[in-house]
Amino acid sequence: MSNNPEPLNPAAKGLDPPANGLASYPLPSQWEDWIEFDPAHWPRKVERRYSIIPTICFNCEAGCGLLAYVDKDTLKIRKFEGNPEHPGSRGRNCAKGPATINQVNDPERILYPLKRTGQRGEGKWQRVSWDEVLDDLAARIRRALVEGRRNEIVYHVGRPGHELIYNQRILHSWGIDGHNSHTNVCSAGARTGYAFWHGADRPSPDHANARFILLLSGHLEAGHYFNPHAQRIIEGKQRGAKICVIDTRLSNTASKADYWLSTWPGTEAAVLLAMCNVILQEDLYDAEFMLRWVNWEEYLREEHPGRPLQFDSFIAALKELYAPYTPEFAEQESGASAAVIVEVAHEAARAKSALATHVWRNAAAGNLGGWQVARALQFLVVLMGAVGTPGGTNLNTANKFVPMPPMIPAPPNVWNEMMWPREFPIAFFEMSFLLPHFLKEGRGKLAAYFTRVHNPVWTDPDGMSWIEALSDESKVERHACLTPIWSETAWFADYVLPMGHASERHDLLSQETHCARWIGFRQPVLRVALEKKGRKFATTLEAHREAGIGEVWEEDEFWIELSWRIDPDGALGIRKNFESPYRAGEKLTLEDYYRWIFENSVPGLPAAAQSQKMTPLEYMRKYGAFLVEDNVYRTHEDGVERAKLDGAATNPATHVIEKGREAVGVEIDGEQYVGFPTPSRKLEFYSKTLKEWRWPEYSVPTYIRSHVHRDNIDITRGEMLLLPTFRLPTLIHTRSGNAKWLYEISHKNPVWIHTKDAQRFGFETGDLVKVHTEIGYFIDKVWVTEGIRPGVIACSHHLGRWRLEENSGGERWSTALVDLKQGSPGKWMMRQIHGIKPFKSEDPDSERVWWEDAGVHQNLVFPVQPDPVSGQHCWHLKVRVEKPAPGDRYGDIFVDTNLAHEVYRRWLKMARPAPGPGGLRRPLWLNRVYRPAPEAFYFPEDS
Repeated sequence: MSNNPEPLNPAAKGLDPPANGLASYPLPSQWEDWIEFDPAHWPRKVERRYSIIPTICFNCEAGCGLLAYVDKDTLKIRKFEGNPEHPGSRGRNCAKGPATINQVNDPERILYPLKRTGQRGEGKWQRVSWDEVLDDLAARIRRALVEGRRNEIVYHVGRPGHELIYNQRILHSWGIDGHNSHTNVCSAGARTGYAFWHGADRPSPDHANARFILLLSGHLEAGHYFNPHAQRIIEGKQRGAKICVIDTRLSNTASKADYWLSTWPGTEAAVLLAMCNVILQEDLYDAEFMLRWVNWEEYLREEHPGRPLQFDSFIAALKELYAPYTPEFAEQESGASAAVIVEVAHEAARAKSALATHVWRNAAAGNLGGWQVARALQFLVVLMGAVGTPGGTNLNTANKFVPMPPMIPAPPNVWNEMMWPREFPIAFFEMSFLLPHFLKEGRGKLAAYFTRVHNPVWTDPDGMSWIEALSDESKVERHACLTPIWSETAWFADYVLPMGHASERHDLLSQETHCARWIGFRQPVLRVALEKKGRKFATTLEAHREAGIGEVWEEDEFWIELSWRIDPDGALGIRKNFESPYRAGEKLTLEDYYRWIFENSVPGLPAAAQSQKMTPLEYMRKYGAFLVEDNVYRTHEDGVERAKLDGAATNPATHVIEKGREAVGVEIDGEQYVGFPTPSRKLEFYSKTLKEWRWPEYSVPTYIRSHVHRDNIDITRGEMLLLPTFRLPTLIHTRSGNAKWLYEISHKNPVWIHTKDAQRFGFETGDLVKVHTEIGYFIDKVWVTEGIRPGVIACSHHLGRWRLEENSGGERWSTALVDLKQGSPGKWMMRQIHGIKPFKSEDPDSERVWWEDAGVHQNLVFPVQPDPVSGQHCWHLKVRVEKPAPGDRYGDIFVDTNLAHEVYRRWLKMARPAPGPGGLRRPLWLNRVYRPAPEAFYFPEDS
C-alpha cells in the first residue's frame, strides 16, 4: 500500500504542491486580514476577506476553542472553525463546534425581552424593554432582602459556560445562599466518590501518556470533555496503550476498545473491587506510594485498634476485607467474565503508575450507591500509585485553573435549606431536582427565580411536577428565564430574556482536559469586530443593537446592571462590589473586570503579552486562550506556602500540619507537603467523615447493591432495567435544539433491546413499545441489537423535545407539536400532534427539512430517586415492557404526579439527616459550591 494517499478530488493530481506544504489553519499573524475563496461561488474564484476572532464553543462543557470568520465587508460571521492556539482542543472540534453558526443565525431565536400577559403556560407574550424588566426584578429582590426573605431568591443554572466564581460574587454580594445547579441530576455521584478519597471532585486522566486506559461509559464517544479527551485517548492508543470500557451498551468507545465488559448496571463496583482484590492478593500494588500517601494509620487506629500500627498490618487487613470480592463473585453479580476481569486487573498492574481512569455519569449517576463506583475505581488507581503521575490519573484541581477576580465579597452567614436540606448533609451539590416537592410540601416559596442554561421541565426527572410548581404563582412569584431560545421551561416563565450564544458574550473557562493548566476566553465576536472598526460600546447590548441582532445581551453585564438597580445608593452594601477597580465609584465594565484578572491573576500572561507588545487583555482578545503551565504532575508533593506555616504545628499522632482548626499540609518522613485537601491531607481509603455522619458501613470502598439489581427484576412479569443515561455525540441536552446540522444527523432515540429479549416479546426494529414506570408510561420505537446486555433496555436522554403551539415555544428544527392535558388533579397526558416538518423562515433550509422524528421525552415519567449519601438522582429504573394497546400512539406519555410524590417520600425515608458532630449541617472540610460563612454550617442553638 502506498504511503502517499490519493487526494479526495482526482483533479488535485494536476496541481503543483504548495511550496511550504498544506496548512491546517491560518497563522495568527494572518488573522487580521485572511483571504479565502468563497465556496458558494465555486468554480469561480471569488475572494472573501475575513477578520478572524477567537471565542469558545458552548455546545458542551469541554470549552473547546473556536475561530469566528467575520466578513470584513458585511460584518457577518460566515463560519466557525477550531482555534489552534487553544491548549485543550488544539484546533480540533467535534460536530457541535462548527454548528455554532446555526445557532447564531437561527431564524427562531429570541431577540427581545418578553413578558407574559396571560396565565403561565398559556403562551401569551408581549415585548418589553430591558429597563422595565430590570426595575421589576430589582424591586422584588430588594424587597426580599430588606424584609429578611433572602432564601426566596434562587438562581438555577445548568452549565453556565464560565467559572462559578463570577456568579458567586453576585449572590454573595446580595447576601444570599441562592445558587441551585443541575449537578445532582448529572455528576454528583462520581464527584462524591472522588471527594471522599482526595477532596477534589473530579479526575484528570493523562490519557495521552497512559499505558492502560480504563473507562466506565462512553467517554471517547460523547462523555465528559468529549473532544479533548477523545483526541488524547486516540494518542495514547497510537502509542501502545490498551483500553478497557465497562459499559452495558456497546458504545462507540467500547467498539474501539481492547476489552468491553458489558456489566449489569449497578454492579460495576463489584467488578472493580474484584480487580483490586486480584492486585492485593498477588502483591502487585505500589507499596511505597501507599505507605506514604494513604491514611492507613488512621484506619488501623479507628477500625482495628488491636492490630500493630504497621503497614503490613494494613495490607493484611485489606486482603481480608476484600477477599470476598473474587472474580467469580463479580461474574455472578455483573455477568462479566471472571477470566476477563482477572486479565484486565493484570493489564492495570502492568501499567503501574501509567493507569488513566475515568467515570462521570452512567454507573455513578444511575444507581443507588453509585458514588461507590468512583470510590472503587479510585482505589484501583491508588493501589497502582497512579495518582498525579505521567500517564496516570490526576486531580482536576491540579489541571484546572481558576483565576481570582477583583473585589471578592465576603461569604454570607446564611444557609438555604431549600437547596441544601438537612436530610442530605453530605450531598455533593444542591438538591435541585427536589425543589417542586419541597414547594409542594410548603417548605418555602420563591420571590424571584432565575433559570439559565437549564431546562428542568425537560432535563430533570418528573417534569410534570415542575410544570405544576412553575404554574403556581403562590409558590414561584416571579420567574425569569435567561435564554437565547425557547424551551419547555421558558414557556412557563414570566420573563423570557434573550442572552447571547457562545460567540456573543464574555466569560472564562478552564477544564482538566490533560496534564496542564490553561484558560480560555470567550468573547462577543461582533462587538470585537465592530470595535476593531473604531466603534466603542459601554455594553455588549449596545454592540448587538448596532450589529442588527436585536436586544440580545450578555449575562455578565445583566447581573452588574441588576445589582446596581437593587442597591442604587449603596445602602445595602451591594453596589460597591460592582464598581470599577480603576475608576472609584463608577460602574464596573467587563473590560475592567477581565483586564484586572488578566493583569493580576494569570501567572505568566503579563510577560507573554509584553513580549508581543500587547496588554494582557489584548493578548487574550488576540489568541483566545493561554497555557498557564504544562506537564503538571504530583501537585500533592508541593511544599506548603511559608505564610501558612507561620504559627502552624504538626500533630504528632496524625502528622497533619495544623494552623488553628485548618489542616494546611502533612509531614512525611520529616518533609512537609501540601498533600490532598482532606482532613488527613492524605488519600482517604478510610473516611472518618462518613462514619461520623452515620454511614459507617460505607467508610471504605465497598459495593452497594443497586435499586435495580437483577434480584429486583422479575422477567416473568415483563420487567426490565431501563438505562437512560447515555448521550449522543452530536447533541447536548437542550442547547443544541437550534442547530439544524446536528438535528439532521441525530433526531430519534429508539429503545435499545437485545435480540433475545426482542424475540421473547415479539418485537422487531421499528415496532412500538410501551414502557411503564412507577408513575406513568411512554411509547417509543424499538431498535433490536446485540450491543446491549439481555434484560436491559436503553434510551438516550438527548431527544424528545416538544412545544405547545404551532409557531412558537420551541425550535421547529427539533420539537414535536404536542397536546398536553391534565385530567383529574396530577394526571397528565401528552400526545404528539405531529413531528418535525418543513416551515417557512428567513433560512431557506427550513423548507428543506426532511426528518420527522423528534424522539420521545422519557424523563417525564421518571420519579425522583435521590441517593441518600451523594444526593445524586438515581436515573436507572425498573420498568415493565409490553406491546402498546389499541389506540396508543408513538410519543404518548402519561404521568401521575400524585404517585411521583409518593415515590419521593419513600426515597426520602432512606436519608440520615443532620445535625452531625458539633451541631453541624455539613462537614466543614467537604467542598460546597458557593460556600457560605463558616458560621452558617452550624444549626442555630434553638433549631
